[in-house]
Amino acid sequence: MPSLFNNEVLKASINKHFGEIEDPRVERTRAHYVVDIIVIALFAIISGADSWVGIETYGNSKEEWLKQFLGLPNGIPSHDTFARVFARLDPERLETEFRNWVHTIAGKLSAQVIAIDG
Repeated sequence: MPSLFNNEVLKASINKHFGEIEDPRVERTRAHYVVDIIVIALFAIISGADSWVGIETYGNSKEEWLKQFLGLPNGIPSHDTFARVFARLDPERLETEFRNWVHTIAGKLSAQVIAIDG
């Protein structure tokens, strides 16, 4: 079984669970992929970020690593972009996909509990 932390496996897992979430923005305002915005925010929050600025700061500090499995065609989105996109995302769909993604990760790690709060 391939490692969860292999970049290709991680990219496939991310795209499977978050790649089909509808982007609420009009086409002309999409400088960043919605999947990139979601994943950066999730990873930042898991790492302790508690604001849009904190999420942007996390993204900037991890940009080279994130580029290994995210598109990032225009770099890291601004904190305002994170706020605008999340204000318009379908929270139920996001929750469902997040739960499915965590379930997939737990299965690959053969773990029953994954502590993400420290």
